[in-house]
Amino acid sequence: MHRVLQNRAHPQSGPGDSQTFRSQLPTILFLVLIFFLNFISRVVFSPLMPTIEADLDLSHSEAGSLFLFISFGYFIALLGSGLISSRLTHRRTIWLSALAVGLTLLAIAFSHSKWSMRAGLFITGLGAGIYLPSGLATITALISPRQWGKAIAIHELAPNLGFVLAPVLSEMFLIWLSWRQVLALIGLCSFLVGIVYVCRGHGAEFAGESPSFQSFRKLWRERSFKIMLILFGLGISSFLGVYTMLPLYLVTEHGLDRNLANMLVAASRIAGLGLVFLGGWATDRFGPKRTLAGVFLLTGFTTMSLGITSGYGLFVFVFIQPMFAVCFPPAALVALSLIGPPGARNVAVSFAIPSAFLIGGGVIPMVIGIMGDAGAFGLGIALVGGLIILASILPQYLQFPDKPIE
Repeated sequence: MHRVLQNRAHPQSGPGDSQTFRSQLPTILFLVLIFFLNFISRVVFSPLMPTIEADLDLSHSEAGSLFLFISFGYFIALLGSGLISSRLTHRRTIWLSALAVGLTLLAIAFSHSKWSMRAGLFITGLGAGIYLPSGLATITALISPRQWGKAIAIHELAPNLGFVLAPVLSEMFLIWLSWRQVLALIGLCSFLVGIVYVCRGHGAEFAGESPSFQSFRKLWRERSFKIMLILFGLGISSFLGVYTMLPLYLVTEHGLDRNLANMLVAASRIAGLGLVFLGGWATDRFGPKRTLAGVFLLTGFTTMSLGITSGYGLFVFVFIQPMFAVCFPPAALVALSLIGPPGARNVAVSFAIPSAFLIGGGVIPMVIGIMGDAGAFGLGIALVGGLIILASILPQYLQFPDKPIE
């Protein structure tokens, strides 16, 4: 991460910034492909869940808890990712993640019990979790700080493509394949891309910094870091936590056909492919604080509306809610990159994002599932929206010591 710190020490842009960005675009796009397979390996269980639930005889709460196992593995891996990247370099950590995710999905495809599947999902989370800090370290090391918003927005195409294509590919392949074979196919793709990256990929050939109690103590002294923990948890719940349970909610609570529910969810994420760039542009133009405040207010309102409306109103908010939610990651990742003393910023991602994914991508879906079993599926989603609205006041209290971006 030393190059990252050097970039932060010299935030001014120069005439060569655009040329540097264009020259590094192929590397960024290759990382987008790896991140896409990394992400879809986790979210594909959402559109497959109605089929998995019936096949394994799961309740709504048990279905929701599967995402907790993924998130718990993701939490542990992100937290310890610095231990791996400090020994292997960021480049090797990236291809290790791709290979591990591929092999684990292949193993899950052959599991035939609830607990073997839970174990496989946990290991999938472990394999996927070591990617993000190294992927972000590679991008921020190669690109000028003035271009971070744009570069991270491009990188965020991966999860947004995953949101769109996971339901589409699931429904398409389920015509010919079982849900197990769908997982095996995605796992094979991840493994092959990992092999290509081993042979031909370019990236950060430097080691990460191993997380330590001292690093965490430096970060914990920062009020802004504590605020970002809350914002990340609720922000991830808005676009990942809600997404994971949405097809099940539409099928069981509103009586939609599984195919129609998955197609609606997929179509609602198409706009996010472009709007994520709006989030990156707004971050560069207005700064992460104002961007986060606006995104949280709008996302919270639409998430709450998603849980309390029905009929045509429900369909409207299925489409509108993700349009605001996808603008969260670029602003949040830039804000997180600017927090803390220089010696502690390296590991901010490894401390903040694990907690966020555990809460937003694991606990929140399980809570929504529990409320679904109690006959209050929509209320669970609405409560999440209310918490997001309350959190919209927090970004104004963020402070960035070096202030390269206001």
